Amino acid sequence: MISNDAASLATQYDTTDRLSTRASVWRDTPDGRSPRRAAFAAVVAAAPSDYLEIGCGTGEFVAEVSEALPQARTVATDRSETMALATARRGVLTQVALADDLPFADASFDVVYAGWMLYHVPDVDAALAEVRRVLRPGGTFVAATNGDRHLADLLTEAGGTRLLTGFSSENGEQQLAPHFGDIAREDFDTRAHFTDHAAAQAYLATFSPELADGLPPFEGEREYVGASTVFVARLPRA
Repeated sequence: MISNDAASLATQYDTTDRLSTRASVWRDTPDGRSPRRAAFAAVVAAAPSDYLEIGCGTGEFVAEVSEALPQARTVATDRSETMALATARRGVLTQVALADDLPFADASFDVVYAGWMLYHVPDVDAALAEVRRVLRPGGTFVAATNGDRHLADLLTEAGGTRLLTGFSSENGEQQLAPHFGDIAREDFDTRAHFTDHAAAQAYLATFSPELADGLPPFEGEREYVGASTVFVARLPRA
């Protein structure tokens, strides 16, 4: 089954292959919207002079931000040394760091982005407090996450259960509220597209070999519904 403990996370993110496999299956919502594009647009629209991405993964998103905002100072962190190295190879200043213990001074950044990673953090409130600490007055925090319904059909077909996390579409706004006064959200019913049964098994195997083995055979292509949310939270200006 899918686990969120430290040992399991270390295994999941000891290579970039698993994250790339997960990202490759996602398609837009039926009306053509994408949570990734929405998050990117929110970051670029804020026009930061100093940008921080926490949980940068393979570094693809932060590298695109750096290209779109060439005058900005762009910094990334990840708890995984493998991911930090992959991001650094893209030319981005990257550090290994935990989200709830950021190695930066107060009020260092105009924008902080956390994409599909806060649900891995044991103490979300501590991480959000750190985000607020390093943001300047008037700064923007963009956070993307998944909802309780995310791939629920695929998980239950494979013998698992819905994945309920510590930072989700359902509880994210409530957790942001003590730290940010202005919070907007956009919800997305994305689609995971699998060309065949083997592709769906390969996706599940990035989380749990037992889930992959438990998925009943099916013929041809198949889609499963995802559920994602992009939160945009802003601090008041001084």
